[in-house]
Amino acid sequence: MFVFRCNNLLTFIKKSIQLYPIVEEPVLENFYAALYSNKLNKIHLPHSSVFYIRAAIESDTGVRYSLSHIECAMKEEGLI
Repeated sequence: MFVFRCNNLLTFIKKSIQLYPIVEEPVLENFYAALYSNKLNKIHLPHSSVFYIRAAIESDTGVRYSLSHIECAMKEEGLI
């Protein structure tokens, strides 16, 4: 909760925070399953830089984002 002082009045603003559960993406398991069933063209493998950037963000902030979230942000920034 944040408190702002405006014209000698206190205003309370409740900031909502949405938390997402940490979901482990079975990237390697999906790759081997697609390899076994000969469907490699049906899966999406993120670029290796997505994994490195996610690890860097997690080590700096302690927050672990999903691979798709990181990849989408990198595409919007023009990094991949």
